[in-house]
Amino acid sequence: MTAQPERVWSPEEYLAFERASESKHEYINGMIIAMAGASAAHNIITGNIFARLHRHVQDRPCIVFPSDMRLKTAPHRTYTYPDITVVCGSVIYDDDEQDALLNPIVLIEVLSPSTEVYDRGKKSQRYRTIPSLREYLLVAQDSQHIEHFVRYSEHQWLLSEITRDQPTIHLPSLECTLLLADVYAKVPLAE
Repeated sequence: MTAQPERVWSPEEYLAFERASESKHEYINGMIIAMAGASAAHNIITGNIFARLHRHVQDRPCIVFPSDMRLKTAPHRTYTYPDITVVCGSVIYDDDEQDALLNPIVLIEVLSPSTEVYDRGKKSQRYRTIPSLREYLLVAQDSQHIEHFVRYSEHQWLLSEITRDQPTIHLPSLECTLLLADVYAKVPLAE
């Protein structure tokens, strides 16, 4: 028996499918990939960060989007759902539906065991090609550890690691500081 080739979807077919779907799917290289649910720790961390950033930019021309807002990475024709997306200034959408962003300045992914390799690899590479992106955070959910990438030039990023020894994260593009204790508040972590 021979395996049937996987269907390659156009971006337009994906968007029509996704907009009619009750669950979320990412679009990568013509493939539609179903997204799994998140753990309690993942949701608590995402909520903690979202609340702090939302409060910080409340009186500024920035919007913090939760994980239901789709992001299009234009050069790669991919659509993903970052855990948190921040846009400052005018929001640029992919089309009139206003359900896919094009111009984030900060992206945050909370790492899950099933997505960590992809989040650190291809997804990270694609995100770094977004011209507006200034900062990218990878947040562990099983320990207090954050990797913070800051853009210094078109092809140069500086990595800082935030741990209990360095418990603050300064986000220069938002003129904001997050405390590691706030990010991980109420998260049950193994010692």
